[in-house]
Amino acid sequence: MKRLDLDDLPPKIAQLLSGLEEGEELILVQGGAVAGRLRGGVAPAPAIEEEPEPYNNQRAAEIFEQFRSAVEDEF
Repeated sequence: MKRLDLDDLPPKIAQLLSGLEEGEELILVQGGAVAGRLRGGVAPAPAIEEEPEPYNNQRAAEIFEQFRSAVEDEF
């Protein structure tokens, strides 16, 4: 993600950018063509991925026992 510090901009531009209402859109134009769009509002929170369960010796022992039992049943 790119970052722009409003303190580095002229006051009029900083006010325009910080004054956008939720859902309001600002179109950036350069040479008569649309160069970008900014939408006012709160940025969505990043998605939080669930952490995998830590390795559990008891669970590993149960799985191994089930596997051993299945193999013995087959042979």
